[in-house]
Amino acid sequence: MRIFVFRRQWGTAAGCLCAAAAIFWLVGHPNAVGAAAVQRQLPIYSVETQENEKLVAVSFDAAWGNEDTETLIEILDAYEVPATFFVVGEWVDKYPESVKALSDAGHDVMNHSDTHPYMTQCSAEEMTAEIETCNDKIEAVTGARPTLFRCPYGDYNDSVITTVRSLDMEPIQWDVDSLDWKGISAAEIEENVVSQVKSGSIVLFHNAADHTPEALPNIFSTLQYQGYTFVKIADLILDGAYTIDNSGTQIAAE
Repeated sequence: MRIFVFRRQWGTAAGCLCAAAAIFWLVGHPNAVGAAAVQRQLPIYSVETQENEKLVAVSFDAAWGNEDTETLIEILDAYEVPATFFVVGEWVDKYPESVKALSDAGHDVMNHSDTHPYMTQCSAEEMTAEIETCNDKIEAVTGARPTLFRCPYGDYNDSVITTVRSLDMEPIQWDVDSLDWKGISAAEIEENVVSQVKSGSIVLFHNAADHTPEALPNIFSTLQYQGYTFVKIADLILDGAYTIDNSGTQIAAE
């Protein structure tokens, strides 16, 4: 926007009033910005659910260590929580038996790239290779080809999201970050999750974080006591036509 300075004082005042009015209107009508410009491409951070539903999806990123995978499977089984694991292709190479164990236990094994790069620094061809190579590795172990993708580091732009969707996959972020990767205590992880969860939330954990196994039982029992049902992300996201609002919430098209 250019603001012209007039010689007359009334002109300056009128210009300021017009600019202020325009800004106020845009704040009250954020969707109007998208109507006048190319709409930003967003992944799914959460899902709008029905009023009588209280659904939440738990996800784990697996890129490096593997020391807690069996423990996580046992805890998830004990609380009957289905989860979605986003795994890196190189992790599949190192720990194929763990990938199979996750799948055999009923959890979804989805795509987190092959080598964990910053996707925004890759060309479309490089992005496609990262995704499809990881898909091939996961399918070879589990027999199921991934349909969901999570960007390493949560790093994306329009080109990344467009490329992912061109492969008939859905890009997935999260709206609740446990921050377990920071090495914080189990109590802090629990507080981060329980205080932020709402129906339709996607929660981010990591499979090799220091205190995640310790935090999970209280998180699961508390949310179940509050009436939440745990579902896999593939079962949380909507089929058919949808929109994604500015917060990344997936909403069924009317």
